[in-house]
Amino acid sequence: MSKINADSTLAEVAAIVSHALTEAGIAATLSGGAAVSFYSDNKYESKDLDFVTAALVEELSPVLESLGFIHVGKPRFSQFAHPEIEWFVEFPPTPISFGHLYVRHEDCATIETHAGQLQIITPTQSVMDRLAAAIAWNDAQSRDQAILVARCQPIDWIVLKDWFVNEGEPDEEFERFRASVSIDKPNRVTGRGDRI
Repeated sequence: MSKINADSTLAEVAAIVSHALTEAGIAATLSGGAAVSFYSDNKYESKDLDFVTAALVEELSPVLESLGFIHVGKPRFSQFAHPEIEWFVEFPPTPISFGHLYVRHEDCATIETHAGQLQIITPTQSVMDRLAAAIAWNDAQSRDQAILVARCQPIDWIVLKDWFVNEGEPDEEFERFRASVSIDKPNRVTGRGDRI
């Protein structure tokens, strides 16, 4: 397994942590801003890595400590820091949800990387995740992150439209979002930097 050091990228750290958790029998899925970073080839830079899990601090600590992390959260708060990297690793509790939509870890993506296997929400789920935040908090930055993922990755537009409907959003909002994605759309890139 790769070792985390000062030269590790966010994607490498995510894969190393994910792989170690899976090997320990812990289901944890990368979501939030770190998923946006991964899917946009770091065009958006997250400050932390959020792995949604049902595991408790006492289950997570031995795995994270074996990778060089230190528990820095309050006793029940699952936040870990590593002395050689800038990102915190945090563990929001399950379920994985995007607004009113709840999904299982098995419904997310598993991506093979050179640093290990990464359990992560899909690009379409990442768009939903960021749009859910945009809707809940009227947050333009979250909407911009959703647009970025949709510009960089293939999105299931039928599933996304159904999600808009189930969230009670008007058709005009879906069309407005889709139009925003289409404007000056650059070449798509995968999370590993490969052009499609």
